[in-house]
Amino acid sequence: MWPIVIAFLLVFCDLAAAITFDILQDISPNALMNTMRDNKEQLNSIKFNIDASLNTVQMIRKAGYPAEAHVVQTQDGYLLTLHRIPSNKYQPVLLQHGLLCSSADWVIAGKDKGLAFILADQGYDVWLGNIRGNTYSRAHVSLSPSDSRFWNFSFHEMGIYDLPAMISYITNITSHPLHTYIGHSMGTTSFYIMAVEHPEIARMVQMMISLAPAVFVNHMKSPIRYFSRFVQKLEIITHFFGKNEFLPHSDMLDYLSKYGCEIFNIEKEICANVIFLICGFDKEQFNYTLLPVILNHDPAGASAKTLVHFSQEIESGKFRQYDYGRKNNLLIYNATEPPDYNLGSITVPIAIFYGDNDWLASNVDVKKLYHLLPNILDMYRVPKFNHLDFIWGKDAPKLVYKRLLEIMKI
Repeated sequence: MWPIVIAFLLVFCDLAAAITFDILQDISPNALMNTMRDNKEQLNSIKFNIDASLNTVQMIRKAGYPAEAHVVQTQDGYLLTLHRIPSNKYQPVLLQHGLLCSSADWVIAGKDKGLAFILADQGYDVWLGNIRGNTYSRAHVSLSPSDSRFWNFSFHEMGIYDLPAMISYITNITSHPLHTYIGHSMGTTSFYIMAVEHPEIARMVQMMISLAPAVFVNHMKSPIRYFSRFVQKLEIITHFFGKNEFLPHSDMLDYLSKYGCEIFNIEKEICANVIFLICGFDKEQFNYTLLPVILNHDPAGASAKTLVHFSQEIESGKFRQYDYGRKNNLLIYNATEPPDYNLGSITVPIAIFYGDNDWLASNVDVKKLYHLLPNILDMYRVPKFNHLDFIWGKDAPKLVYKRLLEIMKI
């Protein structure tokens, strides 16, 4: 026997979650599932959080709010699901999740805590995006997720295709410009790309709020940085999770979200500590009772190419397009190096929120972003917050959302 990191390995919400099990070398996820199913007596004795079985729409409705699901087609044929908490009182806002996450992340914290609910209580028409390849956006007009061509995208395509499709759809449906775009982590990355590459779409957005922006990432403190140089060698990942797709949601993850910590005698605190190891330690802000619900939704799937693109950013220290290698770069970009995204061209007013204890979006990298953006509304430091506290922190409503709402009323 030897220790192997398996299951939903790290990295949900910009590279963030893992559980380590001591299992046989030749065991596979299917074998693990069969073992868990065979242990019926133990499973039947375990109680689990019913909310861990609900999808985004069901969680919204259970909290007492109306909920809608809309399907949007991108210019390159992907079918994306937008979730909505409708209102006619104020203009629309769009919330965009990070890597390996989904729309669920904005409502997991529950009523009075989740940002989507807080915005709805203020009267905003709340839209929750889902980028291509995640649990709610695994469809294309002609390609199947089993086709490797489906997964030929990174956060660049999210910026040039997904966000323009979402924003155009929302503004057409509501007949209003987008009041505010709120992104967390990779949800900010894709916005900056969109604003650079499609300024005509950016003009439909009155304001943008960046929570823990993942733009420059080469100063991250997380152990993730040490794996970046190996990410292009995806043999281990593909052995467990399939070629071109990284950490899709699965039956195994459903079992682990409901029974994992208990059936393997792993305390919730230990499960959470692995998250802290990736994102930064902040036990005071983490609500351990949410863990089964979080693990039911995250990781929500991503393309391996997105992981490679982030690894390139870590190694280069730049915010630029995908590096295909010198030969292919010459064919694609007419240069040996990929072009940088021109952040200085962005005119949308932007507010930045960052945490002192964020091991993924470091203060150094966030300040570099700040100095390159020409139209900053606010640059707000949140003491002790780690990368995920901006969406699940116990005091996020008081320490982040209160100021966020004030900025939105400027």
